Amino acid sequence: MQLSIEPLIYIAIFASIYLLIGAIYLMVFGKSIKLNSRMNRRLALLEKGVSRDEVMSVLRKEMSQHDKARSIPLYSLLAERAQKANLAFAPSMLVIVMCVLVVVAFLLLTVLTASSLPIRMLVSVVFGVGAVFMWVNKQAKTRLSMLEEQLPDAVELIVRSLRVGHPLNSAIGIVAQEIADPMGSEMGFIADEAAYGRDVSEALRALAERTGLQDMRFLAVAVAIQQKSGGNLAEILEGLSKVIRARFKLFRKVKAITAEARWSGIFLSVFPILAMVGINVAKPDYYDGVKDSAMFIPLAAVVVVFLIVNVLFMRMMVNIKV
Repeated sequence: MQLSIEPLIYIAIFASIYLLIGAIYLMVFGKSIKLNSRMNRRLALLEKGVSRDEVMSVLRKEMSQHDKARSIPLYSLLAERAQKANLAFAPSMLVIVMCVLVVVAFLLLTVLTASSLPIRMLVSVVFGVGAVFMWVNKQAKTRLSMLEEQLPDAVELIVRSLRVGHPLNSAIGIVAQEIADPMGSEMGFIADEAAYGRDVSEALRALAERTGLQDMRFLAVAVAIQQKSGGNLAEILEGLSKVIRARFKLFRKVKAITAEARWSGIFLSVFPILAMVGINVAKPDYYDGVKDSAMFIPLAAVVVVFLIVNVLFMRMMVNIKV
């Protein structure tokens, strides 16, 4: 039996390109941008002797740079997720990384495969751009999930601080000192803005719009209503923290209930691709008898469309809003 490892080489090249993005990110910015660091990034910068104004300038630039780059061709598709991921990469640097990865993929394809030049060029562009999109999307999901998980603890810490007599600005500052990234730096930035005169509810609303988290919108609305109509903010936020925890618990329960359906959808979506790769590896000439037929390309396109429709429908079935 003749074996062809070329499909496996393509998979290995894409995996290498994907891992290379994270390596470049760590080499450029070091461990200071890691979300699981014990000390949040804002405090780490202050510990190094950087002034409060400079720290605010750095954080503000990172928070807004991707939103301002939506006019760059093709980058508009990536800007929203990059904004939510709060990447330290500047938009221009991310585009440069994308181009470098395309070149690296083309070189690897040239050395390791015998594909024609047009195929290598097309696949290298797909690999370079697709890997960056996948990596940025993963970073955004990771950061947003961490913000959702940290928010109830942050609200409860604010409640305890308010009950011992701290004003809201100081309570948010305490959260910035006690909680790790990403919530720590976000709350620290809000505390710094409040110290320079910005309204806290307005800063919280801006954070909610930037992250797109519903629970963060609840927090911003609760603070805004209390500032306008009065009332015991500690009691309001305590009730809000209970609601957030209940929603988070319900979301986890729904995720557990739909786990089987989600993995079934993933299997049904991935299996045809794995079957095709396996056939090409075990019997490279399997399609030789039909690939020159006039109906081969149209029918292959129909199969691809059905696969995409399958992915979309399976995602819609298990994407339950809480």
